Amino acid sequence: MSPNSDAQAERLLVDAAKAGDQAALSELYQTYFPRLYRYILARTGNTYDAEDLTEEVFMRVLEAIKRFEHRKAHFSAWLFRIAHNAVISQRRKETARGRSSQLNDGMPVDSAGPEELVEKRVALDEVMQAAKCLPDAQRRVISLRFAAGLTVAETARAMGKGEGNVKVIQHKAIAKLREMMGQHKQRPKTKTKVYEKSEKA
Repeated sequence: MSPNSDAQAERLLVDAAKAGDQAALSELYQTYFPRLYRYILARTGNTYDAEDLTEEVFMRVLEAIKRFEHRKAHFSAWLFRIAHNAVISQRRKETARGRSSQLNDGMPVDSAGPEELVEKRVALDEVMQAAKCLPDAQRRVISLRFAAGLTVAETARAMGKGEGNVKVIQHKAIAKLREMMGQHKQRPKTKTKVYEKSEKA
C-alpha cells in the first residue's frame, strides 16, 4: 500500500472515530498504543509511568478527537504532541516531588527470537541511557525515530520541524551517541553499535 493510500485510510479511520465509531476508536488504540508506549518509556525510563501516561494520552485523545482537524495537523503528529506534553507535565510533577526518572527496563521490541530479543533490549537500553545526556531536541528525535518507530516525515510533523532539520538533528545525535558509547567499557565479544535509521520517509 502506498503512503498516500495509508494516509487516506487513516483519515477515514480518524473521521469514523470522530463520529463516535467504537470500532474505529479501538483500531486507533491498537495501532498507536505500542508506539506511544515505546516513545513515552524512552522519555520517562519507567514502565509504570509509561503505562499510566500512555493510558492518560489516550484518554485525552478520546476527549479531544472531535475537535481534531486534518488541515491543522496529521493525526500522528497531533497524537505525539499530546504525548510530549504529557511527558513534560509528568517531569514537572517529579521535579516538584524531588524524584527523577531512571531507565529501569529495556525497551520493548517487536516479536523476535529469545536471543535477538535480549540483544535488542540491551542495545536499546544502552542507546536510551546514553540519549539522556543529549540536548532535548536530539533526545526527542532519537525517541520518536528509534523507540516509537516514526519515519522522518512523521517525526518532523510531531516536532513541528522540517524533515531536513530532523535529519540534521538525528545525524548530530547519532554522532554524539557513538562518541559517548565508544567511551563506555568494551565487553569481550560484543560491541553495541548505533546505526542511523533509514531516512526514508
